[in-house]
Amino acid sequence: MERAAAWPPRARTFVPYLAALWLVFWAAFNIAVPSTIAPDTLFALAPLIVCAVMSWRVTAMFAAAAVALVVWSGQWNHTWPEPQQWIRLVDVVLVGAAAVGIAYVRVRREQQLARVTTIAETAQRIILPSLPAGADGLHMAARYLSAAEDAVVGGDLYDCCLEGYTRVLVGDMRGKGLAAVEQAARVIRSFRQAAAAKPHLSDVASSMHAYLEPFFGPEEFATALLVECSPESITLTSAGHPPAILIRRDGAVRFLEVPAGLPLGIGDDFTETTVAWGTGDRLLLYTDGLSEARNADGEFLQVLDACARLGSGTIEDALAALLDKVRRHVPDGNLGDDLAVVMLEHPPAVSALPDQASRQQPAHWSSATLIAPQR
Repeated sequence: MERAAAWPPRARTFVPYLAALWLVFWAAFNIAVPSTIAPDTLFALAPLIVCAVMSWRVTAMFAAAAVALVVWSGQWNHTWPEPQQWIRLVDVVLVGAAAVGIAYVRVRREQQLARVTTIAETAQRIILPSLPAGADGLHMAARYLSAAEDAVVGGDLYDCCLEGYTRVLVGDMRGKGLAAVEQAARVIRSFRQAAAAKPHLSDVASSMHAYLEPFFGPEEFATALLVECSPESITLTSAGHPPAILIRRDGAVRFLEVPAGLPLGIGDDFTETTVAWGTGDRLLLYTDGLSEARNADGEFLQVLDACARLGSGTIEDALAALLDKVRRHVPDGNLGDDLAVVMLEHPPAVSALPDQASRQQPAHWSSATLIAPQR
């Protein structure tokens, strides 16, 4: 979903100088031209320029400066006995007052939006899980990157089940703000209810759909990618979500194309795809904030190229490097949408003593290492 454009910080600094330059220019013009040419009404544009980005107090200062220049212009040109000069003065006073009112209303609305955004961000941080840590088995790392400062938070989510099965969820709830955060919490709840009980991953997706459908409105849905991990393979089920990326130990990188079922809340037709993986292989799960990241020319990020060197180092370092590439790709480092990424790693086998090996689980992994999401 597209976000409303916001004034960058540099523009907020530049605009007052532009308005001041406007006043200086027309004051100098008034001195240089004959007295029969009076640019007095043009002074009123200065407060209109600053009211779009500055506070009402700053706007009032420029409005007062514009009025003062009209008074000075009348004295300089000796036009005060004329009624036309009083009309010019009233015109500038009214335009300046309107600019102050516009700035006041805009600041109030920005403050209200900031409060709502803060509440939504807090709620979103609360629903994102903090998974149990461990040293053995499947390794995981997760990062959450917020969109531009003035954007409303979205419904990106992730979770993990380690009870009976090792299953991971990455999803994206359609919509923004508190409503999307509330529905994202329901998606996580439905995953936790089904992931530990259903024998097949497609059954987990079907159970989630059945749970969520009554809660979703006519235009609400959630895309999701479910992954089940074992020591020999990974199984994936997609509910309209961007494909995962498999990063082999030898450096090969490719999308794992999975039959794209309908998003949760829309359809109940899910299939499973199983892919072998070995020690050292990694799997990247992400939301569309990654695949839809654009640069200043509107070009999308080449995701596979960005993941080409993510097979070396720790997975924490790999995700940090990936997000650095995303920030460098988008203008001023500001995303147009929130981004959640999860990386899974099949760690190299660690030799164990005979009594330790006898206690290892042969079929499913039961521990994970997850680093806290960062903003």
